[in-house]
Parts: sequence; structure tokens; C-alpha cells
Amino acid sequence: MKRNIVFISLMLSFGTLLMAQSNALKQANILYTKGDYTEAAKQYEKILSTEGVAPELYLNLGNAYYKSNETGKCILNYERALRLSPTYEDARYNLEIAQLKVVDNVSQNQSFFIGKWIDSLIKDLNSNQWFWTSLLFFLMCLGCIFLFIFGSSRAVRKSSFYVGTVLLAISLLTVFFAGIRKDQLLNHREAIVMTGTVSVKGSPDKSGTDLFQLHEGTKVSVKSTLGTWVEIKLGNGNVGWVEQENIERI
Repeated sequence: MKRNIVFISLMLSFGTLLMAQSNALKQANILYTKGDYTEAAKQYEKILSTEGVAPELYLNLGNAYYKSNETGKCILNYERALRLSPTYEDARYNLEIAQLKVVDNVSQNQSFFIGKWIDSLIKDLNSNQWFWTSLLFFLMCLGCIFLFIFGSSRAVRKSSFYVGTVLLAISLLTVFFAGIRKDQLLNHREAIVMTGTVSVKGSPDKSGTDLFQLHEGTKVSVKSTLGTWVEIKLGNGNVGWVEQENIERI
């Protein structure tokens, strides 16, 4: 475990190499290096609110919260880094380490794994990249249409028809992925439990039946909201209600 913690602290300097070295960022890095993780986290939060977001900043903030043993905030910011940059391996590695601190071990059903694979595929590219991918396949499809119309032989026309059909299907699928990816970035439908222990209710009311408990750092999906209550869903399919103050959306 000691080796993992050292690795996380090294990720701080690696990530900041990608950022403009403002005075505020330098100050935050100095605070982190000195072991004043609480103040470093405050400084990183301030930079994010005043200078804009970046996956490297979220990584650094997550590192500071990890060192402060604030599991929920730590995981939240690693997830936010991955939300902006799904292929950010440093954030993914640190997230896996932080998740070892989470008490809840939610078993995932088979449909979740299939959905997770599709979701991972969609997150490989951002919405603009999926759009340009779709455009590329569409242009290739147009080339096949040209060959189908003006092909010199029946075999060429037949092959171009089948290939063009496949390319068109891929083009439509990737433009659909572009829409999903854009929606993911605009609408926050995943959240992290931020309270040490929270009781999940069967109805949006404090007097509702306690269904089960969740602990800080657990990731949930947000289904709906009703006043100050949020309906959540776990990877194993369990559904319930928690007060909004107990979670924070990614």
C-alpha cells in the first residue's frame, strides 16, 4: 500500500506538467509537497472555480483528498477527471486504488457488465471525435455508392453494395454515439455518496422504510429527483431514495 500512495503523490507533478503554471497552481503544489493536503485541496478547488476545469486539476485535487482520507471527495474528483478524459490512465489507476477504501462491495449483474462495456466504448472518444468518425465512414459509404453505380463489373457493384451498407450502418451508429457522448457531458447522471453512512429509503421521505445502507465513496446512478430527494440505482439493480445532500453528482 505504501508503494501505491507514493505513486499517487508522484502523479501530482506529472499532471501539473500539462497545466499552465499560474501562481495559484504553484502555491497549491507547494502546499501539497509540504504535506498540507487540506489547504492544497482548497487551493485546487479555487483554481477550478476561477480558471476553468481540466482533468489534470481534478487528478491533483483527488490526490490531495486521498492524502486527507476524504474518500468520497477523492473518488468524486478522479471520476470527474475521467469524465473529461476517459482515457486518462493516471486518473483511472488512482481511482482503482481509492476504491479499495470503499466499504460497499456492490455485486454487478450481467446486464450491467454488458452496459459497462458499451459505455466504455462510447467514452473512448468525445462527441466531436465520434462525429468526425461518423463523417469519415459516411464519405467511404459515398465512395461505395459511386462504385455501385459506375462499377465496371457485376462483382464490383455487388461488393460495393454490401460494403457500403455496412459503412452506412457504422456511420449511423457512430453519430448515435456522438449524441450519447454529448448528453453524458451535459447531463450529470452519476453521483458519489459523500456521507460516511447513508440509509437508502423505499420512498422519498424520512419516515420511509430503510432498504439498505451505502457508505462514502460508493458510485450510484441518478434516476430522478423529487424535491430534496434523489432516486438512485446501483449496479446490482437495487433502487431507492436518498436525500440530495448525501450525494454529489460527477
